[in-house]
Amino acid sequence: MPLVKNGRITTDLFVHVADGAELPGDRAILVTAERFLTDPEALLRRSGKLGVLWPNNRDLDELVPHLDRIAAVALVFPTFRDGRAYSQARLLRERHGYDGELRATGQVLRDQFVFMTRAGFDAFEVKKEADADAFAETMKRYSVFYQPTGDGRVTALNRRMQLRHSESAGQ
Repeated sequence: MPLVKNGRITTDLFVHVADGAELPGDRAILVTAERFLTDPEALLRRSGKLGVLWPNNRDLDELVPHLDRIAAVALVFPTFRDGRAYSQARLLRERHGYDGELRATGQVLRDQFVFMTRAGFDAFEVKKEADADAFAETMKRYSVFYQPTGDGRVTALNRRMQLRHSESAGQ
C-alpha cells in the first residue's frame, strides 16, 4: 500500500504490528489503540519510533497524555462517508498541539486529499498507486483558502492583510 507523505510517495518506515505479535526490535512500529493502552509505558520505552492506529470511535483523551512521545498517529476512515477522523485530526493539531506525523488510513480517497490536508493530515495510506501519483497534482490545484485550519496555510483574508501592510509600508 503506497504511503504519500508531505506530497510525495515515500517508503513507510512504520511496520504494522498485530495485537499479540512480537515487536520487531528497534524498528518504527504502528500498533493498535488496544495494544497501546494495555501497557503504554512499555511501548514508549522502546528505542524505535512508536505510532498508534487510533479508531475514529475512540476518545482522544486516552491518547493525549502520551502525544509528546508518539511519533505518528494513524486515524482511521472506515468508510469515505464517516468523517469523525477529520474532527480528531483538527483536535490533535489545533487543541493539543500535536506536531508528529498524522496519517490517514482506511478509505482514503483522492477526492478527499485536500480536505484531509486542511484538517491536519500530512501522511496518507492509499490503496491505489494512481491515487498516490495524483496527490501532488491535487494539492497544486488550490493556493488560497478562506477558512483557517491546522495546516498552517495563509487564508485569503490574511494574504489580503499582508498585501495591504506591505503596500502601506512601501509608500
